[in-house]
Amino acid sequence: MVIPVHDVNPARRTPWVTYALILANVLVFLFTPGMTGSATGEGGLAQTCHLQAFLDRYAAVPQELLQHRMPRLVPTGETGVGPRGPGCVIGPPDYDKSAELSVLTAMFLHGGWLHLLGNTLFLCIFGNNVEDRLGHLRYLLFYGVCGYASAYGFALTDSSSTTPLIGASGAIAGVLGAYLTLYPKARVWVLVPFLFFLPLRLPAWIVLGLWFVLQALYSAGRGVSEAGTVAYVAHVAGFAVGMLLAWPLRRGTPPPPEPRGPVFGRRARPGR
Repeated sequence: MVIPVHDVNPARRTPWVTYALILANVLVFLFTPGMTGSATGEGGLAQTCHLQAFLDRYAAVPQELLQHRMPRLVPTGETGVGPRGPGCVIGPPDYDKSAELSVLTAMFLHGGWLHLLGNTLFLCIFGNNVEDRLGHLRYLLFYGVCGYASAYGFALTDSSSTTPLIGASGAIAGVLGAYLTLYPKARVWVLVPFLFFLPLRLPAWIVLGLWFVLQALYSAGRGVSEAGTVAYVAHVAGFAVGMLLAWPLRRGTPPPPEPRGPVFGRRARPGR
């Protein structure tokens, strides 16, 4: 519905953890086997097979998280020719996978450039203030807790699913939930696509509240969209946990500065 581009809420400290998380996401994406070609549509069968094998090993899988049932056959990363033509070879896994650790590794994997850039945009805009309020170490722990809560929340919707779950969206949803709790009145500059990308300055409670409502609506009745690519339930779970964890800190959080200039068609009062 809207695309956030900037918030009027300066941070007091440099958000080193937020920057490090963004850098880690980008580097992991660039070095994921077959991801660059797959994301640009230029990847061949070999790259696709390498990517499937990599994701199967390092992504979080609901069945593995809750039932601790590892598949007997997995993609090996090799290509071959079968009765139905060329495809990816499968065989017994030659590695031991920790289901719990896979949640952590999955948080740094992304399914394409748009997935990565979208997460980076939201984390860059809203993560600095949450990190400023929590402190570097607590923010890093908070990020991890939200990521784990979102993954297990998604898994609970379908414990027998073998669909890999990847992305930092669940952890970042927790950051959005914390921001909404701590800075609901902060102004956020957004672009409105259906109004020809008209820029507007809206309160955070509208921007993030609308985002959460859409995620909740999309996840109603299912853990994944019909396209099978977006784990909306993970977003909802991460957002809710982020709000709950930040709730005790809301009273001691300094309010964001009152923006000057037009706000909803009026002008803010001088000196406020």
